[in-house]
Amino acid sequence: MSRVVMGDFDITLVRAGFYWWDGGAIFGVVPKTLWIKRFEPDELNRIRLGFNCYVIRTGDHCILIETGAGDKLDPKARSRMNLPEAPLDLREILDGAGIDPESIDIVINTHLHFDHCGGNTHLSNGGVKPAFPGARYYTRRGEWEHAHTRHIRDSVSYVDANYDPLVASGQMHLLDDDCEIAPGIRVMLAPGHNRDMMVVTATSAGQTFCFFSDLIPTAAHVTPSWVAAFDLYPLQAIDTKLRWLDEAVRGGWLCGFGHEPELSFARIKKEGQGFSADPV
Repeated sequence: MSRVVMGDFDITLVRAGFYWWDGGAIFGVVPKTLWIKRFEPDELNRIRLGFNCYVIRTGDHCILIETGAGDKLDPKARSRMNLPEAPLDLREILDGAGIDPESIDIVINTHLHFDHCGGNTHLSNGGVKPAFPGARYYTRRGEWEHAHTRHIRDSVSYVDANYDPLVASGQMHLLDDDCEIAPGIRVMLAPGHNRDMMVVTATSAGQTFCFFSDLIPTAAHVTPSWVAAFDLYPLQAIDTKLRWLDEAVRGGWLCGFGHEPELSFARIKKEGQGFSADPV
């Protein structure tokens, strides 16, 4: 199931394609003998993952969470991830899912790694243009500032053309605190993967959907100690994850993950000292 109706909200998973990435990077210190039970790697030890975007239609707004990898990766990077030579156009994918790209009026980037905001803009006649010219874009100010530190640990994850033109034009709004973007739609700091990543919740008629982004990139990562090698603050990621998973269990939330390739939606259940993600 890729679409659910929750209260007054219509929520749709739109995958902006799939990619293949090293299983060791995705699961960090978790032994391959454990994670291979969940993912089958290829001959290069890569596993198949999704660029997961969610569209929430509230009646008053059409909100896009994340925009995938976009069209600015060079051929070497595309080959490394086993991506098609020609980039996929998120606007065409949205249209194929029955969502008019022109109806998108809010775009939320949980953080600014290229695989979450690459489709914010697109290359056009040698320049960069907003993919959703009628939308307001949102991300965390601290994340945008960190993107420009060019730290050797994660500078490769940032592509300025995905966000700087939008900040310069005033189309991207930089947030300093947790807030409600639109009625029922909240963004909240959830550090661990990096310092300023956010999760998104959508609440209507007493029901809540939560997009965990890279705090929990796949359903397998609901195991609290399974954190990616990419996570800059792994111990903090575990603590943050525990807090959000407990909240999801208590609230009976519908949940989505940043890169899960199979499940569109899941509910979190407590199992002893751990958790499971049950498909919806």
